[in-house]
Amino acid sequence: MNKQELENRLIDFAAMIIIAASKFEKNYAGSHLAGQIIRSGTSPALNYGEAQSAESNKDFIHKMGICLKELRETFVCLKIIEKSNLMSDLNSLLIAKVEANELISIFVASIKTAKTNLK
Repeated sequence: MNKQELENRLIDFAAMIIIAASKFEKNYAGSHLAGQIIRSGTSPALNYGEAQSAESNKDFIHKMGICLKELRETFVCLKIIEKSNLMSDLNSLLIAKVEANELISIFVASIKTAKTNLK
């Protein structure tokens, strides 16, 4: 997967999260988690763009790490939403969880490679 394909995948993921958040239950918990997951779910796409113009390999690793943290936060948030029944569209929730998990794996591998190349 090249940089553009990964960026497009992150943008698609961000859009998926925004759409999913609009379907949450309309109560305090739903509103709170909708805001939280929109922030964490859109952040990786934005930070990946920053990583592409990193000033050094260390800066790249740092910015990729931010993407990874936000993806992990989003994944946990999706699990909370699932367990608390804040969204009735379980298929969309499952697709988002699978995509978050795959993106986490991609970023773990990319950071590991960048750290190896740093040596």
